[in-house]
Amino acid sequence: MSAHGSPYTSGPHPARNDRAPKGTNPLRRTSDRFEAWFRRLLMFVLVLGLPAAAVGAGLTAYDSSMRTVRAQAAERQQVTARLTADAGRDGDMASRPARVRWTDGHGVVRTGTAYVESGTHQGTAVRVWVDRHGAVTTAPTSPLDAKTTGWFVGGMAAFGVAAGVYAAGIGMRWVLDRRRYARWDAEWDLVEPSWSARFRR
Repeated sequence: MSAHGSPYTSGPHPARNDRAPKGTNPLRRTSDRFEAWFRRLLMFVLVLGLPAAAVGAGLTAYDSSMRTVRAQAAERQQVTARLTADAGRDGDMASRPARVRWTDGHGVVRTGTAYVESGTHQGTAVRVWVDRHGAVTTAPTSPLDAKTTGWFVGGMAAFGVAAGVYAAGIGMRWVLDRRRYARWDAEWDLVEPSWSARFRR
């Protein structure tokens, strides 16, 4: 058997392309490189932007809520009032609006409507919140409410950043795939006639 053409024969080896930088893939398209770069950018935004947005939005919401807490605490006070009539038990309502009367710090008798437990009898003492004008109002916002608001807003901000990064990744992939498919179609339009001609022989 002739050794001509054997892979074990000595001789010059086929020329290799040693000019390509190490770690590069000659089959990698420009769109592939752009996609890898864009994904790294999105990861950078996700790692740094998500906590920054969550903490910033949460602290801002907490500070704003705490200002409301302090303002309401300064404007509202709790007083002892007495019912001027019985609070009925109609229906399944746990509390009902009822007329109450109290005397403010200046000795002025005031009346108003407050929610009391159903079935409370006339003359029963109840604690109600009033504002600086002597009108019945709701209880002031508590620091716990401010913390809850801060956590909620921070969580929503984090979710928004994550959703934005995800949407940007999906949108980028959709645009690049459309361009790739269009390029493949154009290249196939050029190659397909020669392939078809081979099978017609």
